[in-house]
Amino acid sequence: MGKFRDSVDVRALRFAVGFPLVLAAAFVVCAVLLRSDLPEPLAVRWAGGVAADFAPFGAVVGVGAGMIVLFGGAVLVQAVPLSRPAIMRRIMMGTGLFVSLFVTTVLAAVLVGQLGLANAGEAQVDVAVLAMGSGAALGLGVVMGFVFKADERWSTDDDRAMAEALARELDPDLARDSVRLWVHARSSVFVMLGIATLLPAALLTIAVPWLAALLVAVALLAAACLFARIRVDRSGLRVFAAGFVRVMDVPAAAIEAATPKEVKAADYGGWGYRSHGTTTALLVSSGPAVVVDRSDGRTLTVSGGSATTADNVAQVISRVAARAHRPGGAAGV
Repeated sequence: MGKFRDSVDVRALRFAVGFPLVLAAAFVVCAVLLRSDLPEPLAVRWAGGVAADFAPFGAVVGVGAGMIVLFGGAVLVQAVPLSRPAIMRRIMMGTGLFVSLFVTTVLAAVLVGQLGLANAGEAQVDVAVLAMGSGAALGLGVVMGFVFKADERWSTDDDRAMAEALARELDPDLARDSVRLWVHARSSVFVMLGIATLLPAALLTIAVPWLAALLVAVALLAAACLFARIRVDRSGLRVFAAGFVRVMDVPAAAIEAATPKEVKAADYGGWGYRSHGTTTALLVSSGPAVVVDRSDGRTLTVSGGSATTADNVAQVISRVAARAHRPGGAAGV
């Protein structure tokens, strides 16, 4: 029992069971109050705008109440397990509320459409009730999805965050030995790239659509190559082209030195990722960069954004490399 309670949101479970039951009970009470104004039997299916099938009042109300409980509860209960992502639980809670109210709306529209009739064969579903009830059900479902607070429990992500916070508390210099940086080309470069590719693509859209699509793809690929993400911590240096393709991964112990430097992309073969012999570079523009000398004789060069950020990155890399070279100074965190 304890394991079950730890794996579900008890409050959501109460709502998933209780709300459809209360809604079904309210439907039954209202139907009984309208009983004297309803024909017997009631129309339950229409074909070509004419009532085709009929059922006794008790069967209609009983089956209808069961549908409210079954359909609404089946969807609402999907928001109960804590193992599911919070966003999914929010969506299922809102959807379950909508389904419960929508089924009730359909049943109400069927009953209201037959009020005051002596013969159910002349009955029609009340469109006004159906439209207004469906709109209200959808609106309330959306609101429920936003206001429902998924029960938060301790997870592996919390364990990781706790470990990192404890490490920072025990080692105040840890934050200084970490830097994350995005670098990109100048905005004018992206403007020229758009003019050179997107404008011709727009002109070719009607005549040669596939060529236009190819030009757009080339433009996006070229623009992505002009972005880079740099991450430095005590484990070393990592550089990601376009923000997610890892092109450089240097352990701190393999770094000899790091210095800021003004470079020209043309000297390294141009913008983007380049590798020639013992030299590897990822440059998104000419200007400030960080040159990293490895202990195996290779040299890495990466754009550093501004002169200030390049100097900061070089200092952090030098500091973590010096720490790694000290006895017992293996990478932490």
